[in-house]
Amino acid sequence: PGFFFPQGFMTGSLQTFARKYKVPIDKLNFGFKALPGTKEEIKAAPTDGVYIYGLFMEGARWEEKIKMLSDQIPGVMYGNVPVIWFVPTADYQPPADTYACPVYKTSVRAGVLSTTGQSTNYVVCIDLPSIQSADYWTLKGTATVSYTHLRAHETLRYLVCRLLLEKK
Repeated sequence: PGFFFPQGFMTGSLQTFARKYKVPIDKLNFGFKALPGTKEEIKAAPTDGVYIYGLFMEGARWEEKIKMLSDQIPGVMYGNVPVIWFVPTADYQPPADTYACPVYKTSVRAGVLSTTGQSTNYVVCIDLPSIQSADYWTLKGTATVSYTHLRAHETLRYLVCRLLLEKK
């Protein structure tokens, strides 16, 4: 889970783009593109921006066949989010047929207000294509998270197993 100081990471990406194309950084924001396939299929870094993978979705799922948000499968708490290309864009305007899906560092979705006035757990909203209205997904509590409590349990289980094996 490397998205724990995302503001610096994302600012660095925007600065690189701004210097490369001589665009004022305050004119830049990210556009988003969900990529087909898996991270293993990506063979090169993007020319501009960054690829982000390893996010999980709550309250919805990504439907690969139609390349947009879809209702959650009953009984499935977290769905995988496709690789998202964060594309630096001047004067970015989100497309009308998207949901501004919040990204949180953890599944708790709570944090302390930072000096910027935002939660220390909130990262950014990524615009994901959807047939449904934004209100539909908001009422379902749809969001993406970088680190789930399930992942924390898996990590702890791995460490305990490793310690037990080392003691043998």
